Amino acid sequence: MRMTDRFKAVGPPVGAAALALALLTGWTALGGAGRPRPVEADAGWVLLPTAGAGSATAAFFTIRNPGEVPDELTGASWEFGGPITLKRHLHQGSAGRWEPVSGLPVPARGELAMSPEDSDLMIAAPPPLTSGQWVGFTLTFRHSPPLRLAARVLPPGERPR
Repeated sequence: MRMTDRFKAVGPPVGAAALALALLTGWTALGGAGRPRPVEADAGWVLLPTAGAGSATAAFFTIRNPGEVPDELTGASWEFGGPITLKRHLHQGSAGRWEPVSGLPVPARGELAMSPEDSDLMIAAPPPLTSGQWVGFTLTFRHSPPLRLAARVLPPGERPR
């Protein structure tokens, strides 16, 4: 086999390997490797307390995870301060109960869709709120940076559109 024939036979695989290496190097340099993609969310909603100021209420968000690494909502705060508890509803036959949890999972390539029937952010003693009011929240995660979001106060029975 002549030398030029060897280069013709070896050239395409070596070229493909070099291209793959260049693409992987670029992907890593831009942050695509070695760390998870951050979670995303849109505005949420807060249930207007029915008994007035001081009665407990809840906030709800839908959090999407576009990445390949599962994440976890580990805490929340809001513009009025005070404790916010992560909660999950535990179904037990036809009944159920709520329990505080240390984190709510946000699956890889999935979402955490909070609702009155599943999970929420319990706010023990909110200040007076009005229907339609927007309030600010910060959600914290195990892997993703904190998210600053707004939530609209809605009366009981109304859901965001």
